Amino acid sequence: MAPRIATSAAHAVAEITDGATVLIGGFGNAGQPMELIDALMDCGAKDLTVVNNNAGQADAGLALLIKERRVKKIICSFPRQPDSWHFDEAYRAGEIELELVPQGNLAERIRAAGAGIGGFFTPTGYGTLLAEGKETRVIDGKGYVLETPIHADFALIKALKADTLGNLVYRKTARNFGPIMATAAKAAIVQVDEVVQPGAIDPENVITPGIFVDTVVELGGQK
Repeated sequence: MAPRIATSAAHAVAEITDGATVLIGGFGNAGQPMELIDALMDCGAKDLTVVNNNAGQADAGLALLIKERRVKKIICSFPRQPDSWHFDEAYRAGEIELELVPQGNLAERIRAAGAGIGGFFTPTGYGTLLAEGKETRVIDGKGYVLETPIHADFALIKALKADTLGNLVYRKTARNFGPIMATAAKAAIVQVDEVVQPGAIDPENVITPGIFVDTVVELGGQK
């Protein structure tokens, strides 16, 4: 089935409601779907669980969702940086929950959800506070921690181009978490610079097949 082609960012995120778990692509600003995040702000959804590599930067995108206390929990690998002041304030006030996940584990937990894997053992975090309350094993003399997949209701993703069947290509490092997040969510919402007809994208260049994409919105002007 072809994805829904939304007429605006607001139309694209209209189905996101209070309490949803939302995967948001991006590594810092690279690949962060700013327009979709702004539309999510405007739609009024609250009590969100957000999964992202970071916890927002400066006064844009995810940082503004946190500033407005619309995020009840964030799952990320890099919550603090010089311009993460909105997360810092909310966390110190006890107004947001943080689940800190090492970056490789974060990526693999998301990928596991999309691949139908029920869990995996990793040495990362073994013997640290991050392993508290989790199953551990010693395999071939090395300690491992059981990590579980991260499923989500929605994924907000930024790609460079889509065809009307939902097949995606990304722009360089803006690709980062997008491909795995598209597979791990019940509904993947993608903003692109351009929507083209089937056949305009070389099949060998497709990174995310359209079967994983539910909504596409053409917004243009990506950097």
